[in-house]
Amino acid sequence: MKQILTLTLIALLLASCGSEERDLPWKSIEADLQKRFITTPDSAVIELPAGYFMFTKSILLDGKKHITIKGAGAEETVLSFANQTEGAEGLKISNCENITLQDFTIEDAPGDNIKITDTRNLTIQYVKSHWTGEPKETNGAYAYYPVLCKNVLIQNSIAAGASDAGIYVGQSDSVIIRNNKVYHNVAGIESENSKWVEIYGNEAFQNTGGILVFDLPGLTQFGHTTRVYKNVVEKNNFKNFAPEGNIVATVPPGTGIMLLATRNIEIFENVVTDNKTAGLAIASYDLVSALGSGEGTQLDNNIETAKNDERYDPYPTQMYVHHNQFDNSHWFPTLKNDFGLLFLTKFPFNTPDIVWDGISPDRTQLGFCLSENGEINFADLDAANEFEALTTEWTAFDCEGTRIDQKITL
Repeated sequence: MKQILTLTLIALLLASCGSEERDLPWKSIEADLQKRFITTPDSAVIELPAGYFMFTKSILLDGKKHITIKGAGAEETVLSFANQTEGAEGLKISNCENITLQDFTIEDAPGDNIKITDTRNLTIQYVKSHWTGEPKETNGAYAYYPVLCKNVLIQNSIAAGASDAGIYVGQSDSVIIRNNKVYHNVAGIESENSKWVEIYGNEAFQNTGGILVFDLPGLTQFGHTTRVYKNVVEKNNFKNFAPEGNIVATVPPGTGIMLLATRNIEIFENVVTDNKTAGLAIASYDLVSALGSGEGTQLDNNIETAKNDERYDPYPTQMYVHHNQFDNSHWFPTLKNDFGLLFLTKFPFNTPDIVWDGISPDRTQLGFCLSENGEINFADLDAANEFEALTTEWTAFDCEGTRIDQKITL
């Protein structure tokens, strides 16, 4: 009996390792909850009780309609996957319609905390998704990971500790990400190959990069038409702890907003402050290609895919950046990456607020306009030509761009 008690105590200690200290004991509802996910009829509410619950497997919801999964509150209902041994994701939802997740915390899955695929009409609200302890490479990739979804709303939620992106939407259509807090992620918010996206009212702070809008090659759809507005994007100077070779591992610490190979983007009324490397970075995929290692990493595979994807346009176009507030109290960029070292060399004591890599096959087709952003430090790097024509002059881009008038309704 003494041996059993000792093993039990050790198990409990291991269960609590890496988690926040809590007064109440962990409990298990694993088998019951998975059974309810399988047997519950459509149009049901699955109530998660208050308490701290430990899971060893992914919890799966598949092929359901009109389901609400509701906890007692983010501070009251905690689902931990710190001891997970089967499956990568914590909560995985697929092939569903009209799904709402709200009022609970989910944490410490070895893969993604919440992954949703092929689902129409998804709402996530008042949820906290995070990894406990110091942010590290072995944390899961995404706190929220809707991919191939339509009509997605993520609001009033928290994402922290993701080794890729806190809030990520991929290859999705009609997305609103609003009023969330994201911190201590590599990317706070990332929209990738998604179209008709609105990102507003969020606080992105102490990530490596605050808000990213990317278009990558070789995927089922390409992104366009995204509005990023009224966000606070500050102090995103956190170390990049993404696994080496990942795409986001190329994001320099100190990046506020980054646009990569995307199009029809409107950036306005954001407060972008104290991001050491750049407030807004605009880059082509040519620049990313130059960062490959040739060692078969995810980044290398993407670079090879780009070479063979004739549909893919690696150059950003149609960008209108207006009425933002840029400010940077740091005299020096971060010196832990090549971009920071370059900026220190080229712009001593004057780190750019807005930087463009300057790579474009036809500058007349850029559609790149800056207006009413106050006194900004700008840099056109001319990266394709060894920075020979690097300039801080931006009057060529002082123009009225095209507003995106069509608002998303879900």
